[in-house]
Amino acid sequence: MSITERVAARPAAGGRAAARRGALRRGEATPVAKLTVVFVCTLWIIPTLGLLITSFRTKDDANSLGWWTVFTDPASLGRLTTAAYREVTAQANLDQAFVNSFAIALPATFIPLLIAAFAAYAFAFMRFPGRNALFIVIVSLLVVPNYVALVPILQVYGDFGINGTFPAAWLAHIGFGMSLAIYILRNYMATLPQAVLESARIDGATHFTMFWRLIMPMSVPALASFAIFQFLWVWNDLLVALVFIGPGENQPITVAVQGLMGQQGQGWQLVTAGGFISMVMPILFFLALQRFFVRGLTAGSVKG
Repeated sequence: MSITERVAARPAAGGRAAARRGALRRGEATPVAKLTVVFVCTLWIIPTLGLLITSFRTKDDANSLGWWTVFTDPASLGRLTTAAYREVTAQANLDQAFVNSFAIALPATFIPLLIAAFAAYAFAFMRFPGRNALFIVIVSLLVVPNYVALVPILQVYGDFGINGTFPAAWLAHIGFGMSLAIYILRNYMATLPQAVLESARIDGATHFTMFWRLIMPMSVPALASFAIFQFLWVWNDLLVALVFIGPGENQPITVAVQGLMGQQGQGWQLVTAGGFISMVMPILFFLALQRFFVRGLTAGSVKG
């Protein structure tokens, strides 16, 4: 390359660098970021696609051939069927299990949310002895796995005779989810503008008035974020449901779907169909509240 060509190439290279800087300033993702997103999405989509295809396959095809053969064997496309969905609905009594999951998930979501909101307000705005130490103890409970408490709780439930009932699942989920709820809500409330609360105090507002009239409306993003977390956790829970409720008339949909699997592993095409049916409600719940979820996750990141 001649000197003249090198001189002519410098502005072009500088122009590309300036263009990249301009793109970054406009918030555009870099090629590496785009490739990473595509890679992560692919990791999620391929197994989900495999489960979806398996749920429409016959029992013989599911047991003998991989799900990806539908793309290499056109004849297998003609054997796709909805028989697994009809069989799941008939065998597992999914309509009752769906209602049971609602009866468990809704109270187990909103009761800890309300209690945690009261506690978070106290930790954020009220002065009392041992406040910081008590908050540290509550936050430290986040590292305790829930299965270490299953046996003692099961014994206590047995003494009160509530094993196998909805309150058994409610109390377990409320207790296991309370620490995270208090932690999230307290940290969010601590970022709210203090001037608003000071003005309310000057006007003679009580703590109860400030909580309901000021803090709760301003905390909707954080409340919605935790509500999504808690609802998805409770709806998809299998461990607590199996231990405290188990199979029977009160079983949630996770226990009903798990019961479709035979002891020798047969019937797993039915499990995939039941799994997709159980996914409908969490997806709808997340889509309904996702705008609050994003605001709740980003809240506080731009506040001083």
